[in-house]
Amino acid sequence: MVGNTIKFGVFSSHGYRWKICALLFFGTTINYIDRQVLGILAPQLQAELNWSDSEYGLIVTTFQVAYAIGFLFMGRMMDSLGSRVGYSISVGFWSLATLAHAFVNSVIGFGAVRFALGLGEAGNFPAAVKTSAEWFPKVERSFVNGIFVSGASIGAIIAPLIVPVIAIQMGWRWAFIITGFLGFIWLIGWSLTYNKPKNHPKLSAEELNYIESDPVEQQVHIPWKNLFVYKQTWAFAIGKFFTDPVFSFFFFFLPKFLYSTHGVTLDKIGIPLMVIYIMSDIGSIIGGWTSSYFLKRGWSVNASRKITMLLAALCVPMVYFASVTTSLWVAVGLIGFALAAHQAWSANLFTLASDLFPQKVVGSVVGLGSSLGAIGGMFGAATAGFLLESTGSYHIHFIVASGTYLIALAFIHVLVPNIKMIKLDHVHSDPRK
Repeated sequence: MVGNTIKFGVFSSHGYRWKICALLFFGTTINYIDRQVLGILAPQLQAELNWSDSEYGLIVTTFQVAYAIGFLFMGRMMDSLGSRVGYSISVGFWSLATLAHAFVNSVIGFGAVRFALGLGEAGNFPAAVKTSAEWFPKVERSFVNGIFVSGASIGAIIAPLIVPVIAIQMGWRWAFIITGFLGFIWLIGWSLTYNKPKNHPKLSAEELNYIESDPVEQQVHIPWKNLFVYKQTWAFAIGKFFTDPVFSFFFFFLPKFLYSTHGVTLDKIGIPLMVIYIMSDIGSIIGGWTSSYFLKRGWSVNASRKITMLLAALCVPMVYFASVTTSLWVAVGLIGFALAAHQAWSANLFTLASDLFPQKVVGSVVGLGSSLGAIGGMFGAATAGFLLESTGSYHIHFIVASGTYLIALAFIHVLVPNIKMIKLDHVHSDPRK
């Protein structure tokens, strides 16, 4: 196994899988570039279009509502149509929605296009996690998930570097048009590259054997509605519910926080956001690598995932001090450290879905759990906007962010004391066991 891992590692020139990993990474990167544009332009749009903080919060909330709804059917669509077709539909739809932002002016108009964007973008993670489960053995899976999850941070780095330049030089509408076209470029690469390993004409027999080196899964059909009664589904979903709103809050409100508390204007926002999201990106890869490293050292899946998630959860509480410091770069460092911990957590949380469920339903499980996470983000965004408008302070937001990961991990451990694949007899008898 060690020899095969070296020869066919994710970055090996011998393996075809690195291309799949790269596509998942770039798909997630584009996903987060497209959703980040509004947050970067928020101060300019609020001034030009006369939005209040609560109206901006509601616009953000429409995205979260659609994101939650979209996950419910996007995950199921990935399992039904397969990643190749399902991911293509998702990316094409959200890219059109991004372009549509350039042609609206009102709060209602932006709410409508954000709703469409949320529906389409909901397909990214169910497709990516499902593809990871198909193309990578368990010992590498959390590392691969960490790589594509890091695309969220890379997208958040690229967006503040290019969006202000486009907006200042060409106008804010062109920022949506140019970023919207990125998804169509990605679709070309996806259609030319992706297929299931067994059906892929360019995959060697030796590499296919390595991909399938895990014990054979029980590829049983679990009806979508039956997933709700599995405690394993709820363990993943509750983890998403508590922690997704934290990343969503920083993602949508960070430019406003830096502007209102440290005077960082649109033309100067790029470097602070770049530093924060580079740190976040590093955290994602380290978190995925750490769990895989523990597995290769002989640790159980249960210990590898949970210890890594515990370490991440213990790193987050320091973010509170970002709300009280007067130093811009201290705040940047603390927020970056917290988001690095979040991404390390997220890489392993996504991996739980493929640890606990067969490949045939991984997309549906990720969709259901991510829907609950989006619901948490929806209420979090609306609450954050109203709290900010009524108190003028970010203290409460940072206090809440500090403790949610430990609470989430406690729920996960209670629901799933030992991480292992569900058994066939559970499917046919009592899935609640």
